[in-house]
Amino acid sequence: MSTTQQPAVELTVTQIAATEVRRFIEAEGVAPDRGGLRVSVQPGGCSGFKYGLLIEDASAEDDIILDNDGFRVFVDPFSAQYLNGTVIDYVTSMQGSGFTFKNPTATGGCGCGSSFSA
Repeated sequence: MSTTQQPAVELTVTQIAATEVRRFIEAEGVAPDRGGLRVSVQPGGCSGFKYGLLIEDASAEDDIILDNDGFRVFVDPFSAQYLNGTVIDYVTSMQGSGFTFKNPTATGGCGCGSSFSA
């Protein structure tokens, strides 16, 4: 019998971002006790990796599940290694509104704000 230890991940969703996430979860009709926000890192983007946010009905079997202010956050093991210490915020400006990421493990980024290198 083998046991797989999942990586630890600390992820912060600011109050403003959490309000927006809860609004999206409600709009999608997702049950907050089963579904939540998936935060992922995928190869691509102009700097090598890009962030992904998605409202999902349920977690995957190997997800790390974090409880956050009335909703759950799902992180897959691949993404966890790149997300530790990341702060997700929601910003409104004259250029538009959207989620931003402050990632202490990123070694570079680009002007779009949703792509990074590690």
